Amino acid sequence: MRKIGLIGGMSWVSTASYYSRINGEVQRKLGGFSSAHMLIESVNFSEYARLQSDDDWDAAAGLMTRSAKRLEASGATAILICSNAMHKIYDQVQPEVGVPILHIADCIGDKMVADGITSATLLGTRNVMTEGFYRKRLVGKGVTLTPPDEERVEEIDRIIYEELMFSQATRDSERTMKTYITNIAKGDTEAIILGCTELDLIIDTKANILPIYDSTEIHADAAVDWILSED
Repeated sequence: MRKIGLIGGMSWVSTASYYSRINGEVQRKLGGFSSAHMLIESVNFSEYARLQSDDDWDAAAGLMTRSAKRLEASGATAILICSNAMHKIYDQVQPEVGVPILHIADCIGDKMVADGITSATLLGTRNVMTEGFYRKRLVGKGVTLTPPDEERVEEIDRIIYEELMFSQATRDSERTMKTYITNIAKGDTEAIILGCTELDLIIDTKANILPIYDSTEIHADAAVDWILSED
């Protein structure tokens, strides 16, 4: 079994979901008392949040590179950045380590293409929904994305940073997201991408009008595939 490394803490809420999903799938596939060989470098997200607020992404990339190198030195054969938004610095971190960092958007795009999905609406933090670092990855896989809706962008970003990162799932936010998804389904799109690792706290991914591609679940499953594949 290969050893996987996770850069977590962004937020700790979703990192717990990664840990649970990866171990659950490894046990389901191998049976018995099986669990994953896993390393977790859990960072203090307040440091990243401050740098993000200051738009100092180079410093954030330096912090993450050090985390990635520690995981590699400890035997990780591949690494996951357990945050969609922090993939903004992926291209600065990946060249600094000698093991692959599994890009979350690539994992989502590959699954959508395998399922025959060619168009989707992306939901997540402001930078994920509006900036090219994430959207271009999906478009490069052949997935057409609907333009971001500014009203949705602001409210979803608020919900994530003011509620979900504190493990708060309010009924009002659940209703808001259900309304957004209902309205999205009326348009010309085949699926919805949850481009935030905490959104599944308020969205039932199995009971919606459109197929929901949950980034946390898909990324974790890609980790399981890596763990169980042969060298």
